[in-house]
Amino acid sequence: MKKITLGHSVKPLLIALGFAISGYASADDSLIARGEYLTKAADCVACHTTKNGQPFAGGLAFKTPMGTLYSPNITADKETGIGSWSDEEFLRALHEGKGKNGENLYPAFPYTSYTLLTDEDVKAIKAYLFSLPAVHQPNRENEMPFPFNQRWGLWFWNLVNFEGQRFQPDSSKDAQWNQGAYFVEALGHCGECHTPRNITMGMKESKAYSGTEIDGWTAFNITSDPHAGIGGWSQAQIVQYLRTGHVDGKGQAAGPMAEVIENSTRHLTESDLNAMAVYLRTLKPLNPDDETQSRSDWGQSATSVNTLRGVPFKADNTTDGARLYLGNCATCHSFTGDGVKDGYYPSLMKNSVVGAKTPNNLINVILHGVSRKTNDGEVFMPGFAETLTDEQVVSLSNYLLQQFGQPTLNIKVDEVKTLRGE
Repeated sequence: MKKITLGHSVKPLLIALGFAISGYASADDSLIARGEYLTKAADCVACHTTKNGQPFAGGLAFKTPMGTLYSPNITADKETGIGSWSDEEFLRALHEGKGKNGENLYPAFPYTSYTLLTDEDVKAIKAYLFSLPAVHQPNRENEMPFPFNQRWGLWFWNLVNFEGQRFQPDSSKDAQWNQGAYFVEALGHCGECHTPRNITMGMKESKAYSGTEIDGWTAFNITSDPHAGIGGWSQAQIVQYLRTGHVDGKGQAAGPMAEVIENSTRHLTESDLNAMAVYLRTLKPLNPDDETQSRSDWGQSATSVNTLRGVPFKADNTTDGARLYLGNCATCHSFTGDGVKDGYYPSLMKNSVVGAKTPNNLINVILHGVSRKTNDGEVFMPGFAETLTDEQVVSLSNYLLQQFGQPTLNIKVDEVKTLRGE
């Protein structure tokens, strides 16, 4: 593709979409406020902040098949951060994947999506980052064996997987659709997690948004396919999910997606969320595994635990799935699995985590729980990694699948050990 230059005819459309255009932002405060919003939309804090660490100070580990990368400090500290970077250098990083000295950046940093950002929006993000307190925190050295520690080799990766270009509005679509495309493709870089990777770890564009695995979690198919994707979701349901991470009868966000809700999408305006939903509903429908039933259409109320109610129980090493469910889950989700009426404790049937064709997210939720901050408060479920053995997690998971989800799945101990990190 040719690099796209935005001409005068495109500027009115960008202004209508709310994109920053040079000459239209009048004051530093306005630019910084715009940058703060864009930084949240781009979810920069998630990758550049460690648990309990200083925001944007870096140090978060990313384990890849090629080794471990650590995110850099992007605060305004001049020695350890980006305080000495010029606008041009910052633009080059986001648009071309180049560091301050021209070195290739590893594509764990999603410059492959950020390349679509307008110059003005990139500068607004930089203005916001530079308005925050500088944090003096040296960057950690990456742990990459040869030859992956040779950044010059990324030239070949870019040749195969990267086309540097700015976002080009589609004149055949309306302003709302283009607004959504910009937020999904560029700022939200949703494809980076929801698109399968090729042998070089570049995105398989032919299977865009059809789902993949990342950090042990399944990033679901979010194409418009009614069975494999979210084609059965309404506009309002997609907006609600992006805002709260919860939609009755569909699913609840946990793991990395819960972080996206907490750090990013819950902060977006209704206009931008609706635009994203409009665009997502037009993504090409893909169903790689020929699924015939949506992941949120499985399960029914359970009655099997009725026989256990009131029966004395002393052993703490049971592997009876129904007994484990009654002891660990039924208090919140009810012994039938119906949850509670207000949905805070969700139903386990008609639930995408339990009905998915892969068990990763179910196992991860049992092990690690759920923690998700929304504009209405915090959603929390404790994890059971410290209290349940691998065998008990297997039994509980298989009970949940048989009662409420994918009855064809049969989880093995090795799957639990892998996700536990053993």
